[in-house]
This record gives sequence, structure tokens and C-alpha cells, in this order.
Amino acid sequence: MSIERIIRIVAGFFILISLSLGVPASPVFISSKFLWFTAFVGANLLQSGFTQFCPLEMILKKFIK
Repeated sequence: MSIERIIRIVAGFFILISLSLGVPASPVFISSKFLWFTAFVGANLLQSGFTQFCPLEMILKKFIK
């Protein structure tokens, strides 16, 4: 599995989990502050698209050689 694919899977997982924990209509709602984490992941994806800098990619490159 490629690093890019792993990054997309992790980002999608984080977004879905934080939405399920942050939306009041969810049965597992904890706090709407989890929506800030969703915004952080989205902003990180956006900046990495422009700058080609992704912290998760650097971490994965150290573990997958």
C-alpha cells in the first residue's frame, strides 16, 4: 500500500470519527469541540496539497523503508 493511500485513509478516518463525536445528532456525541479537529484535518489536507508538506508522510517514511 502506498504512503499516499495510507494518508488518505487516516485523514478520512479522523474526519469521520471527529464528525461522529462532534455533531449533536450523532448517537456517540461528546462535544461540538471535536469539530475543530475536523477543521484541522481539512486545513492540513488543503495546505499539503499546495506545499507538498505532510507531517504524517514524514512519519510514515521513517517507518516504511
